[in-house]
Amino acid sequence: MSIAWRATFFLRTFGFLKVPLIFFTGATVVSLDDDSCVIAIPFLKRNKNHLNSMYFGTLCIGADIAGGIIAARLLDQVKRGKGSLIFKDFHAKFLKRAEGKTFFTCRDGAAIRDAVQRAEQSFERVELPVKIIATVPTQFDDEPVAEFELTLSLKVRHEKIR
Repeated sequence: MSIAWRATFFLRTFGFLKVPLIFFTGATVVSLDDDSCVIAIPFLKRNKNHLNSMYFGTLCIGADIAGGIIAARLLDQVKRGKGSLIFKDFHAKFLKRAEGKTFFTCRDGAAIRDAVQRAEQSFERVELPVKIIATVPTQFDDEPVAEFELTLSLKVRHEKIR
């Protein structure tokens, strides 16, 4: 089973159980490794706005997933406690209308890995900005349709011994 398939299964299960909007978009993990991830959201009626382009809320969900899935994967491997993540803030630039399957790429894996290690060592909250680029290859090749910067906030808590 490929990492992307397993990550998509995790994403959809998490979405179904915890954050239904993630599940609703039909997002899939195209690729995921220690350094980067690519998330795809299909261009479906439920993801469009009244102008027949991708709804900005759907674009924000794609950025949220791309910015968080590397950290979620790394926090799941923490041995000294239980990790959690949330986004502290969100900045977006919508550059062009996304009128096709949209890909969200985050290449901040090394910085996220370092932040998770700092959080695990200190048990203090660690924050870092992550950048996500959205593209629609069928329309604009690799030219961005949107750029996002989210502040990822991580914390590892001590596990209570029973």
